[in-house]
Amino acid sequence: MAPAPLRVELENPEATALFAEDVSLALKQGDCLCLSGDVGAGKSTFARALIRAIADDPDLEAPSPTFTLVQSYQLRLPVAHLDLYRIGSPEELDELGLDDALAEGAALVEWPEKALELLPDDKVMMRFDGIGDSRTVTISAPEPFVARLERSRAARAFLAANLDRPVVRRHLQGDASSRTYETIRPQGQDPVILMNAPRQPDGPPVRDGLPYSQIAHLAEDVVPFVAIARWLRAQGFAAPEILAEDLDQGFLLIENLGTEGVLDTDGNPDPERYGLAIDCLAGLHGKELPGPLPVGNTVHYVPAYDPRAMQIEVELLTDWYLPWRRGAAVPEQERQQYLVLWRELFGRLENAEKALVLRDYHSPNLIWRAGKTGFDRLGIIDFQDAMIGPAAYDVASLCQDARVTVDPDLAGRLLERYIAARHAAGPGFDEAGFREAYAIMAAQRAAKILGIFVRLKQRDGKPGYLRHLPRMEAYIAASLAHPALQPLRNWFAKAGIGQSES
Repeated sequence: MAPAPLRVELENPEATALFAEDVSLALKQGDCLCLSGDVGAGKSTFARALIRAIADDPDLEAPSPTFTLVQSYQLRLPVAHLDLYRIGSPEELDELGLDDALAEGAALVEWPEKALELLPDDKVMMRFDGIGDSRTVTISAPEPFVARLERSRAARAFLAANLDRPVVRRHLQGDASSRTYETIRPQGQDPVILMNAPRQPDGPPVRDGLPYSQIAHLAEDVVPFVAIARWLRAQGFAAPEILAEDLDQGFLLIENLGTEGVLDTDGNPDPERYGLAIDCLAGLHGKELPGPLPVGNTVHYVPAYDPRAMQIEVELLTDWYLPWRRGAAVPEQERQQYLVLWRELFGRLENAEKALVLRDYHSPNLIWRAGKTGFDRLGIIDFQDAMIGPAAYDVASLCQDARVTVDPDLAGRLLERYIAARHAAGPGFDEAGFREAYAIMAAQRAAKILGIFVRLKQRDGKPGYLRHLPRMEAYIAASLAHPALQPLRNWFAKAGIGQSES
């Protein structure tokens, strides 16, 4: 059953522009917004404001397509703006390229009544009524769009409750998760970041009555992010300050640490910046482990990166990557041999040094802050899935960056720099044990990511991650060279992966 129509009252043109901004942040590929109403009801005003918001250009020319019939905009989300008033018959809609527009982006259709029967079944009907400056918009849409729009409007309410001045909301590129981010520009103030992370349902049980997220210890709300951010800041690291929070709804207003990354102008790892990143890890691994972390009316206990979590992650390789590569499922005997080898390796990690594992410590989540000093020069984000586990994991995450190739020579220098820093910090550092743990965790992480990148393509419709597969295949081949991983190396060789990519 379709949800009841949603009515939005817009007092003036400024309110219309803000509403268009809210809709722009709810819009996604395939959305067809049908704008109806009398001449002068505000349809074109709304469409122009929405296009400018997506373009992040308040002065963008966005002429009415009354005479051209269609105007196309190649933006972060491509938009086609159609006006059907002058078409002679509904069949002319095919000539305007609506299907192609929806395949790659979204469409705004004025005068949809001219071809209503040929528009998509999941179209969003937006009726504009009113005279003078005020408008009433009545929205009839499928439940998924209504939910996205209501979430965007809830974000607007959160911002209004926590900022004392008008703001501009703009999409900010996020990660591979369901979280979204926005750059918020309060009038007369520096930008801040809105994290929009609604609580995720647990999902179906996959093992021992538990969903994947609980076995792999993935954050299901914003509490872990708040807890870890405050702990990191207390330890002297540059995690973002939490400026405002709504833990129940999953909204956080956080400090904007900057936009400059740790790659050079050619998109390669900058040795100085990666060097500081490895120094930060050495410093972090010298800290005492975090205990219970109070957040609001609750307490966050950092979970352990236990063998069960590690195992369900490496299974992503046999569940997703290898079947995709072969075009056939992995035989159960072969799969069980693979898991037995990993269980033996995880047993070798029992005595490995434990630390706070940030879990995604690589270039997309590291920010260079040239005006700062010491560890404060490196901003750290995306740590809500942090666990207590082998210290070597994050070192491998940096030295085998999933998004950019780290030259083996640079990776070797970073590893030696870390080891030297740990020795210099005091006696007791087990270098041989660390090197073994590093090889195991690097291979474990690569196996997991190979599966995740294929899953993102096949399950989530995000094929762009496949371009990273050759890099991860080379990384896992390098990790398998450690003597402790020889049995697993043999399994990979029989499976036809690993050695051939080295």
